Amino acid sequence: MNDLLAGLGIALVLEGLLWAAAPRTARRAVEEIATFSTGRIQVCAVAAVAVGVFVVWIARG
Repeated sequence: MNDLLAGLGIALVLEGLLWAAAPRTARRAVEEIATFSTGRIQVCAVAAVAVGVFVVWIARG
C-alpha cells in the first residue's frame, strides 16, 4: 500500500510540475488530445499503461 501511495504521489508531482512550468504548452496538449477520436485515446492509454507496467517491473526487478 505504501508503494501505491508513493507512486500516486510521484505521478501528482510530475503532472503538477508540467502545469506549473509550462501551462500554455499543457493547455495546448489537452486541446489537441480533445480532438482525437475515442479509439486513438484508448490506444494511447493502453500504451501508457503498458509502458508504466514495464517501468515498474524493471524498477522492482
